[in-house]
Amino acid sequence: MSAKNLVIVESPAKAKTIEKYLGRNYKVIASLGHVRDLPKSQMGVDIDNDYAPKYISIRGKGDVIKGLKREAKKVDHVYLAADPDREGEAIAWHVSYLLGLDPKDKNRVVFNEITKDAVKNSFKEPRSIDEKLVEAQQARRILDRLVGYSISRSCGKRSRRVCQPDAYSPSR
Repeated sequence: MSAKNLVIVESPAKAKTIEKYLGRNYKVIASLGHVRDLPKSQMGVDIDNDYAPKYISIRGKGDVIKGLKREAKKVDHVYLAADPDREGEAIAWHVSYLLGLDPKDKNRVVFNEITKDAVKNSFKEPRSIDEKLVEAQQARRILDRLVGYSISRSCGKRSRRVCQPDAYSPSR
């Protein structure tokens, strides 16, 4: 008998433990962290369009994404069990997008500890993806990109020594 439910977590080590707790009706696989991000080769933020992020699949994650899609097609229900923080919420949101899931569906489960009781209890009351946490992560990522690119451009115009991370180190 094959599993009826797919659970997607971030870490393969967590996947094995959680799968033991949930039993044979669940298959648990890992996304290995983020699956989409802003492109490295460009700003990736549309400043003229309300700072909209331009996400792409992360290079090297193609096989992981294909695996997630393949496994999702085999089951009746997909649960997103990334970590219970803004990064985990964003990972769940990106996986949801890639799998064509509705982010308003109650398929998000969170637990603060990996114990049998905590994991099993989280499946009793799944929730939808918390858009506010996703927005918080996106805002942070976009700000990191805007500041990072601005500093990089500035550094390119100045001496490399001034822009080295240890240039102002107290040991100098």
